[in-house]
This record gives sequence, C-alpha cells and structure tokens, in this order.
Amino acid sequence: MTNDELIAALRDADAVRYGEFELSHGGTSSYYVDKYVFETDPHCLELVAEAFAERLAALGDQKLAGVALGAVPLVAVTSVETGRPYVIARKQQKDYGTANLIEGNLEEGEEVVILEDIATTGQSAVDAAEALREAGAEVSRVVVVVDREEGARENLADSGLELASLVTASELLADAPDDVDAA
Repeated sequence: MTNDELIAALRDADAVRYGEFELSHGGTSSYYVDKYVFETDPHCLELVAEAFAERLAALGDQKLAGVALGAVPLVAVTSVETGRPYVIARKQQKDYGTANLIEGNLEEGEEVVILEDIATTGQSAVDAAEALREAGAEVSRVVVVVDREEGARENLADSGLELASLVTASELLADAPDDVDAA
C-alpha cells in the first residue's frame, strides 16, 4: 500500500475538515483530522492496519499497545493483521474492577510499540509510555496514523521515544485551501 492510498482514503471518508477547531491541548487549528471518522470506516481501518503492519515488520516481534480510547480500534485491527498481541494503556485507573492502567497481558521486560491515532504534542503517547514502563515494559517507539508536525517528535524524543508516522500533516494537506496551515 502507498501513502497516496491512505491519504485518499482519509480524504474520501471526510476525516479531514477545514475551519476553526480547538484541539485537545488547548490550541486552535484551521484543520481537523477526525479520528472517529477514519476509525469507524472499514476501508480506512483496513488501510491503516496494512500500513501499520508494513511499518512494524521492520521492528521485530514487539507487543502492540494502544492508547485508550482513540487508538483501541487501530491496535485491534493491527493485531489481527499482524497476529501480534496487544495491551491497552489507560489514561487513568478505573475506580472499579481491577483498576489497572494497563489492560491485557504484559510480561516484565517485554518490548512494546505504541500505536496512536494522531500526534500533536505527543503527550498521550508519553503518558502511555510512562504507564507501560511502570508496568515493566520496554518502550522506545510510537507509530501514529497522522503526525500533525506540531512538536510531538521532539516531545517524544525528550522521553526516549522515537516517532514514526504513516502520514504527516504536510502530506495530508498538500491540496488544502490556501488559508489552511499544516503546522
């Protein structure tokens, strides 16, 4: 699969929107990549799983981790595509049941790669990596669908994490209206 196929699928699914949007970290943007649109579209999910599988093939046999809630569909389809097991990293403990931050089976010293939907600052992935490390995992990589190119790479590097993306904002917005700023 090529990046062009994934970019076309994201655009065709109307996952890229233009206007004025507030982002989760408090900033604003002239575009928005709606993860819930592409994560609920079977064709997009299939392409994302294939692309993640291609990227992961070069990384060895690492367990997958998805950040709750947004990356759970992505890590699930990628697990099916690759045959690799996964865990889910919660942002906070539940106050019922097991109250785990990490859901699923994770062994001490296991190598884990984090899959994420969209990286802006990368803070969700940093938090997930910290929780996984506290649970005994070795984490050094994060692979995202879209890197908004707004500091995530640097923020992740400060936490000892390497960022790889399937698509960058620059690529996704190459044909965007003139008033849209990719970074």
